[in-house]
Amino acid sequence: MVQPSAVRSRRRIRWAGLAIAGFVLAGGLYVFLARHGFSARAKPLAAEEFVARRLRGLAIPARAGNLRNPVVPTPENLRDGRIHFADHCASCHGNDGSGDTQIGRNLYPKAPDMRKAETRRLTDGELFTIIKNGVRFTGMPAWGEGTVEDDESSWKLVAFIRHLPELTPDEIEEMRRYNPRSPAEAEENTEEERFLSGADARVPPSVKPHSPSVQPEGHR
Repeated sequence: MVQPSAVRSRRRIRWAGLAIAGFVLAGGLYVFLARHGFSARAKPLAAEEFVARRLRGLAIPARAGNLRNPVVPTPENLRDGRIHFADHCASCHGNDGSGDTQIGRNLYPKAPDMRKAETRRLTDGELFTIIKNGVRFTGMPAWGEGTVEDDESSWKLVAFIRHLPELTPDEIEEMRRYNPRSPAEAEENTEEERFLSGADARVPPSVKPHSPSVQPEGHR
């Protein structure tokens, strides 16, 4: 029969070993960061991706997963969600939801490709809650003030996210018109539209009519 003292001794050894291993890992991480820094350009480690997913899970209350989308995915509602997505979300996620944008590629963790299974597995309620509350320690902000109108817009976004894998080239082209533009881009676009419509056509300067020279009275 194993004596209680022997059991306690083994437990102490086990905990001591775990503590030493923890110190070694922490020390190795510190040395690595001291040499290489902690840049957001690097690809997240598997452990970091695991933590990011857990943080996202913590951002979603258990009851939220059972919420059902009250918005019917009619063409009108999908278009509303599409335009809202183009104006508010595409800067990071891209019009097609791929996350392949200058901002999306440089976030840490990177913006996910919402067309893939990891996003598709989320329930409507989970997607709605992520849109509404955001996710701490990531680039995902909280949208809206919790009004009925804001909630309806978020549910339309959920319906549109479900539609992403079937997005057509024509829909993407329409979204480009609603993407945010810098002041310089907006001015350039306005000038281009005016030129194409003929409102900014250059009119050649009018030729002044020739004034007849004044002839002396004797030659009239």
